[in-house]
Amino acid sequence: MTSSMACLSFAILTFAAVLPAQAQQATEPTQEWSSFHGNLSAQKFSTATQITPENVHQLEKAWEVHTGDVSDGSGDLPPSFFNATPLFVNDTIYVSTPFYRILALDPGNGHVRWSYDSQSRLEALTQPGLKTRGVAYWEAAEQIPGRACEKRVYLGTMDANLHAVDADTGQPCADFGNGGVVNINQWNTSNDVWPLSVLQPPTVSGDQLFVGWAGWDWQYSKAPPGTVFALDARTGELNWDLNFLPEEMRTKSGTANVWTAMSVDEERGILYMPVSSPSPNYWGGNRTEPAPMATSITAADVETGEVLWSYQLVAHDIWDYDTNAAPTLVDLTIDGQEVPALIQTTKMGMLFVLNRETGEPIYPVEERPVSQTGAVEGEVLAPTQKFSLAIPPMNDPFEWPGLWWLGQATSLGGCGRKIENTRYKGLYTPPTDEGQGTLFYPATSGGMQWGGGAVDPRTGLYIINTSRVVETLRMIPRQEYDTLIQGREEGSASEVGLYPQLGAPYGFELAVLRNWLGIPCWKPPYGTIAAYDLTTGEQVWNVPFGMSQYWGFYGMRDWGSPNIGGPVLTASGVIFIGASMDSRVRALSAETGEELWSAIVDAPVNSIPAVYTWQGRQYVLFTAGGNQILAPRVSDQIVAYALPE
Repeated sequence: MTSSMACLSFAILTFAAVLPAQAQQATEPTQEWSSFHGNLSAQKFSTATQITPENVHQLEKAWEVHTGDVSDGSGDLPPSFFNATPLFVNDTIYVSTPFYRILALDPGNGHVRWSYDSQSRLEALTQPGLKTRGVAYWEAAEQIPGRACEKRVYLGTMDANLHAVDADTGQPCADFGNGGVVNINQWNTSNDVWPLSVLQPPTVSGDQLFVGWAGWDWQYSKAPPGTVFALDARTGELNWDLNFLPEEMRTKSGTANVWTAMSVDEERGILYMPVSSPSPNYWGGNRTEPAPMATSITAADVETGEVLWSYQLVAHDIWDYDTNAAPTLVDLTIDGQEVPALIQTTKMGMLFVLNRETGEPIYPVEERPVSQTGAVEGEVLAPTQKFSLAIPPMNDPFEWPGLWWLGQATSLGGCGRKIENTRYKGLYTPPTDEGQGTLFYPATSGGMQWGGGAVDPRTGLYIINTSRVVETLRMIPRQEYDTLIQGREEGSASEVGLYPQLGAPYGFELAVLRNWLGIPCWKPPYGTIAAYDLTTGEQVWNVPFGMSQYWGFYGMRDWGSPNIGGPVLTASGVIFIGASMDSRVRALSAETGEELWSAIVDAPVNSIPAVYTWQGRQYVLFTAGGNQILAPRVSDQIVAYALPE
């Protein structure tokens, strides 16, 4: 951007910031939120400017809806995980519920226009509860007036079905699969110990749907091998599929699947897939040969599925460090040159910035030796791992935060006793069966989670939230594990942190490092949010984020909170985010990270908010559904905020 253009843009934004809301409403165009991340580049950026840092404190509840589809797990149904990002497209809000229904809502008042019930099985087939992350939308490039299903909404279910309905009426699209339903499980032909659950909405580009799937973590050594399916958006027919494990590994391992969102560079015709780790997650003795696309970001041609490049983030992953978020695509001006960039977040707390055409690092990455001692029998460790250092890590992921005096004091030394017999050699310490196991940091929950980051494509300002959670991981030889769980009901072992990895010589025990009061044993903050200037690689600011909550009590503000969910950034310089334990939604300053506004909702918001403009009024929309990983509160609330009319 030239200096004169920058000045003009600044003047426009400054003028807009001081206009009364009513004046802006008259000129603010309709702005959509048409996909999971707002656009296919996963930028989570809104061009809306009506809500500014100066007036955001005036936000009020514009409307709310309770879907009725909620369970706390105490009755006949498993608990619900309502983590759906709503879409605003076709002048309608579309959102899925964890009971696998679609609701079409009026964007101005939330009134239900139509609903669709998939009649899916409400069973926890692959997850600890009923889960949905939203729906996808497609429309024909050239539409025939009066013809049904020229605009479609797609809903995936835990029992591996993908439903297509007319976006205007909610009626099934008869030409899609079998009467509007494609059974993804028809392609589940190897180690089919679970259905290929479609919990993340498909990624839609052109006339294709790109479908990944989720499975049952930590249960099996042999599992379905990871696959992405490219389907025809009209018929549901399979155009191509792509496997991420070498053929010789697929019969004895599995997963390395894509369970989260994907990104698309439509101009270049490239699909970017964040690939998870192979099974079993914490033992790799059955998969010692190279698997270069496991725990990677992999780019493929959208039309053919041909792999263009793959960049492995973790070699021989035995830490469940899945690539868990869609990469953000943005063009950056670095040293006077425009570079097509890709920003990949990681559970390890590092950002990797790559050239999205070639997969080569834009900012340097080092191969560093990692610990080679303490691994369990049969394990073969990778001697080195990649460390992205030119972009400063959000928090120091290379050393655990250290023992916290408050956790230690309130446990009468119990925290210290918990860790004194654990092994810790920094990031990538191998899981061990020695003593009390491994001190595990960053934990399998992150680092950075599946919400990913948000970027201002005009400036390269990148916003990302992260957790700082420490766990202990103890590998348990099979005979000892089987003795431990003897007499327990099926599934109850996971309630005390025991997981089988059936078929492997080890199960394991995984626990958050906290004392009997629930107070963490490690030093805060437990969650932060940061801004980066991607044109220079510098961290602009980094502040504690959210408030921790346990047994009804809140932690101090500077302690922060573990968080799940992602931010949205607007052109006026406002960040909107839920994500924290404390059931609040917040607006932050993109310039400083300062909290500008917050509101209490019914449960933690572990989804990405949607920002849209309808009839001249800008809205921020959240689904407050909760996630029992963070807190034992669930809800069915959809709530929209806007400036006073």
